[in-house]
Amino acid sequence: MRITIYNEGVHEQQEGSTTQRLYPEGMHGAIAAGLRAHLPEASIRFAHLDLPSHGLTDDVLADTDVLLWWGHEAHDRVDDAVVSAVIRRVHEGMGFLPLHSAHYSKPFTRLMGTTCSLRWRGGNDRELVWTVSPTHPIAAGVPHPIIIEGQEMYGEHFDIPEPDDLIFISSFTGGEVFRSGATFTRGLGKIFYFSPGDQEYPVYHHPDIHRVLANGVRWAMPTLPPTTLDAPMAPLGWFEQG
Repeated sequence: MRITIYNEGVHEQQEGSTTQRLYPEGMHGAIAAGLRAHLPEASIRFAHLDLPSHGLTDDVLADTDVLLWWGHEAHDRVDDAVVSAVIRRVHEGMGFLPLHSAHYSKPFTRLMGTTCSLRWRGGNDRELVWTVSPTHPIAAGVPHPIIIEGQEMYGEHFDIPEPDDLIFISSFTGGEVFRSGATFTRGLGKIFYFSPGDQEYPVYHHPDIHRVLANGVRWAMPTLPPTTLDAPMAPLGWFEQG
């Protein structure tokens, strides 16, 4: 189980920021700690915006079963060639978990083919994450609801295509609701978008969030060797050759 966590790492570099205080090891460090608690067999590497190719070289992507992606302030700084490589690997079977503000990331918007825009509100809100597909593997062992005492509000309308599965819906103190956990398939790759996880709140230290992310990684693991889907010419009787 080979996992890569991409975190743009911008907020962690802002001296005196809330993110520095809440996540001294970075948000990627908190996410990794939660995954290791549930997936001790996994190997985890990190990728960041300021690394060559953002740490997502062809070799790294080829050695990744599931890629988690957190970005917020620097979506426009992500190299388009890297984005194309990520999308190609998703089509070949790599799992992809865009988190929170990664709804606006280049890989996710291109894979969805929509704006992926939504309503939002800053401030210390309370989020309840309700399970609406209790038999889905990603919901296994997850309490109903998950209670997040401090979080940014994300609300509808969320401009995404119809999901394959809607697993979680969140509600907020202002009455808003949001499709906070949804799956998609692109080519051979499985995608799980999960919204809880703002940089201003300790959401990635939440044990129930750890469980959801670990379940999402398990679910998104490739089930076939990496395969390029193409349209080759097939001569008559090609399948009789074995």
